[in-house]
Amino acid sequence: MPVVPAPPAPVAPAPGVAPGGRRRRRRPANLRVYLLLVPAAIPVLVGLGYPLARQFVISFQEYGLAQQFGRPAEWVGLDNYVALLTDPYVWGVIARSVAFCLVNAALTMALGIALAVLMRSVGRAARLTLQVGMLLAWGTPVLATTTVWQWLFDSQYGVINWLLAEPLGLTGMRYHSWLIEPASFYLVATVIVVWMSVPFVVFTVYAGLLQVPGETMEAAQLDGASSRQRFWLITVPMIKPVLFVVALLQVIWDLRVFTQIHVLQRAGAPTRDTHLLGTYIYSLAKEFSMAGAMATIMLVLTLALTWFYIRRMLREEEM
Repeated sequence: MPVVPAPPAPVAPAPGVAPGGRRRRRRPANLRVYLLLVPAAIPVLVGLGYPLARQFVISFQEYGLAQQFGRPAEWVGLDNYVALLTDPYVWGVIARSVAFCLVNAALTMALGIALAVLMRSVGRAARLTLQVGMLLAWGTPVLATTTVWQWLFDSQYGVINWLLAEPLGLTGMRYHSWLIEPASFYLVATVIVVWMSVPFVVFTVYAGLLQVPGETMEAAQLDGASSRQRFWLITVPMIKPVLFVVALLQVIWDLRVFTQIHVLQRAGAPTRDTHLLGTYIYSLAKEFSMAGAMATIMLVLTLALTWFYIRRMLREEEM
């Protein structure tokens, strides 16, 4: 009896190609999908888009208090930007702001990740205590927290000076003023900013750590991987998207810090030597055009600092 050969297996069509060999046409996006975004897009455009556009327009004008009472604004082109970018003091403010931002973001990320790992490792009672403490530090208003830390570092009655002078024997620190010198001023500001920023990093990274499969970690442990190797070679790559997002937000927030610096300046610090971008823009409040130009420069600087993280996140999504 002759053997009948089996029919060839059907070949799946290539993506985007119909079974008959014709390329499929992509369906146009349903208009109703975009209409669903309108209710959310309108408040964003009104609340964020209009102020940004207005700021950008004012930065090219001569706009001060007189224009608030009806005097027409005069177009000056790039004069405001030239005046700011040719001022050495402005570049000093930008350098201080970038350095303060990067140092605070790095410290916040390091402490936040360490506490998140600790929270994952300790028992339930200790973890609950850490969570409550983090929530209290995170939920306290910025002004209240800054005021408390200002009292702690007070030169006359501050607890920090007492601890350094009495138990530790550093008598020269008994009436030390932390806000007079720029270096110690930024140290106090860093403590306050990191104190308030760490809880967000802790809770976000902790949520990411909970998504790491326990079976994977157990298999790596059975293969002889140490705890450090498991953390750097397994845990960190798995929560990398979370770390990128948190680092991106932290850089943006630390570059725009205002309340902590402003309150400490009003407590007696030398204003000109301790300005960051936020407080410097606030000091230009009577010159709306200069403040608008400086705010635009700050926006460009923020985009430049965060472009690396945005590009990495987009590359991760494409992979």
